[in-house]
Amino acid sequence: MLTLTVMRRQRHRLKWFSGFWRQMSKRLVLGIETSCDDTGAAVVDETGQILGESLQSQKEVHLKTGGIIPTVAQQLHRENIVRVVQEAMKSSGVTPSNLSAVATTVKPGLALSLGIGLDFSRDFVKQHQKLFIPIHHMEAHALTVRMLQPVAFPFLVLLVSGGHSLLALAREIDDFLLLGQTLDEAPGDTLDKVARRLSLIKHPRCSGMSGGEAIEVLAQDGDRLKFSFKTPMGSHYDCDFSFAGVRHQVLMAIMKKEKEEGVEQGAMLLCVNDIAAAAQHTVASHIAKRTHRAILFCKEKHLLPSSNPTLVVSGGVASNLYIRKVLKIVTDTTGLHLRFPPSKFCTDNGIMIAWNGVERLREGKGILSHNEKVFYEPKPEQLPFKIPMHVPGPRRYGAFTKQGRKEQRNMDRWIQALKGHVWVWTYQLKSRRQRSEYHL
Repeated sequence: MLTLTVMRRQRHRLKWFSGFWRQMSKRLVLGIETSCDDTGAAVVDETGQILGESLQSQKEVHLKTGGIIPTVAQQLHRENIVRVVQEAMKSSGVTPSNLSAVATTVKPGLALSLGIGLDFSRDFVKQHQKLFIPIHHMEAHALTVRMLQPVAFPFLVLLVSGGHSLLALAREIDDFLLLGQTLDEAPGDTLDKVARRLSLIKHPRCSGMSGGEAIEVLAQDGDRLKFSFKTPMGSHYDCDFSFAGVRHQVLMAIMKKEKEEGVEQGAMLLCVNDIAAAAQHTVASHIAKRTHRAILFCKEKHLLPSSNPTLVVSGGVASNLYIRKVLKIVTDTTGLHLRFPPSKFCTDNGIMIAWNGVERLREGKGILSHNEKVFYEPKPEQLPFKIPMHVPGPRRYGAFTKQGRKEQRNMDRWIQALKGHVWVWTYQLKSRRQRSEYHL
């Protein structure tokens, strides 16, 4: 009996040690995010398990100042980054010696904010002799969903946030075919400016909310049909975005209503809910139409797999439930699977940076030693999303070469053929039947 008890104890001890060794043998990556106004850090292993995380938001501070002031954001990052990283490491239960690498956002973003994260990371990897992985912020957003569920390459990705808006085909972890991007401002920036012009920070239901969140809350009780805002770029047959025109239309409507109601700028309008609903719908409709064009292009050129084609949507604006609902209509109509990360992973965080580091570490791509020089790029000259000249796309290239002119002619013919498929997305719909087809 005693011998049996000893054997059981030995088996239990062996099982514990083997489990501990498996955990310690997994590659662990510390991710650090400081591209804008959130200080984030997280430790993630190669299976996608989040071992520890910490996030310090600056939202309340910037709401009081009416927007993000780079020097204020920089100071808050400087005050919080050491504590945030320590909290993530402590909650993960690992020490710096257990880490395989450190991944940090180096582009794009606010220069002063990026500098704080990069300076801290450089000192950290030098002190602990760790590998360093520079991360592109938008690339991290695009790949976050792969940490949570199996999504195989290639897939279509839509990234919409307060600073960016783009459509791309993700072919590998570092290979993206850019289909379209914003020509002026991002959708989150547009909604924030509308909310600021409506003085929604004074609204009792919107206390402590960002502009986009406030618009979404008030729009639930508004009638979007009370205001008719045109969806931009109806005659542009590409996949680019433009939100400045939407903002201008909404601001003009606000000024008109202020005169009609006899109130000064900054006072709350009686129709604020209706304006919020109409503005949100116009932004959502524009995103949906350009996404629909990108889907048609990918199908036409057989860029997506015939089985289980997928659209991944991420970025802060992807948390908006109305926009999600509109995009679901598009994917249901075109036969794509729609994938969103949970809302907490859509906004900036250290987890997505750590996971992108894990993916790069597994593939052996973009890994630097602790003593190599790294610089941040607030506005990188060339995104990792690239359109090779030999792939015809929905963008008009300059015909600088004979081959380029040939591709331009082929692309023009394709665009003309595609017009018949996308005209229903323009705001000049021909019948009520087609208008109700997409319920927009």
